[in-house]
Amino acid sequence: MNEPVRLVLIVNPQAGKGHGARVGAEAERALRAAGAEVSVLTGRSAEQTRSLARGAVRAAPDGIVVVGGDGTLTGIIEVLAENGHPITLVPAGTGNDLARALGIPTDDPRKAALAALHGAVRTIDLGTIESQGAKRVFLTVAALGFDAKVSERTNTLRRPSGRLRYYLALIVELVRLRPTVFRISVDGDADQVQPGTLLAVGNTRSYGGGMPICADAQADDGRLDIVHVAPLSRTRLIRLFPLLLRGSHLGRPEVRHRQAISVRVSAPDLVVYADGERVGADECLIGVRPAAVTMMIPRE
Repeated sequence: MNEPVRLVLIVNPQAGKGHGARVGAEAERALRAAGAEVSVLTGRSAEQTRSLARGAVRAAPDGIVVVGGDGTLTGIIEVLAENGHPITLVPAGTGNDLARALGIPTDDPRKAALAALHGAVRTIDLGTIESQGAKRVFLTVAALGFDAKVSERTNTLRRPSGRLRYYLALIVELVRLRPTVFRISVDGDADQVQPGTLLAVGNTRSYGGGMPICADAQADDGRLDIVHVAPLSRTRLIRLFPLLLRGSHLGRPEVRHRQAISVRVSAPDLVVYADGERVGADECLIGVRPAAVTMMIPRE
């Protein structure tokens, strides 16, 4: 008789504004019903979740299942990936952009979880960011322009709550809109001064819950996609948003798209966000670790 597959299920119950607890319970039921031996670990904070991840790696399971959003997985991905454990993501965040990029269903926890037992292996890249003396990793997109400033403004506002706070931050930054004077070096070339409204560096296509800013990015090509949007007026930026939402902006004359292995960016007012979290300011070096993470994804 075959031994049952041993899995560790790491759950962030706060993911998706409390959505993670329910999704974690559904994932656990599905895996147990399929015959897996499941150990459930619940992280109440980022530091506790990292500690649990280290313990999960030491237990040497057959696989690790993570219930949470992009930020949850990013916070522990280096711990999980360094030993090559296959990782299954059950999305429970607000954006779930990595799941979108990998074809993991965002509304079917059972199907997402069962990929740990019956899924296909996909090896993906990991982005890196060095800024302010620290080195971090990211899975989806690093934002360095207007979009990062909106995220920063959202985090500083105390009210209103929910999406209204984001919309208020968006309005405030539109009123304050001015170009960022980016100084950019791609793959070690000489610096170039390139003012712009947006600058995004993508390991995958989208951020913000599905906006495909880096529409051509692939998570397993060993390269980063750089999208630079020239300085725009408020009116032109508002007109560009529908194209951004459809991923049809790369052909616009005000948009420059290229691929690279590394990019260094600095600006007097630079703020850097990645996977929804603030990761740097003033200057950063963004790179990529090819084939760094082994994921289990549902078969088509």
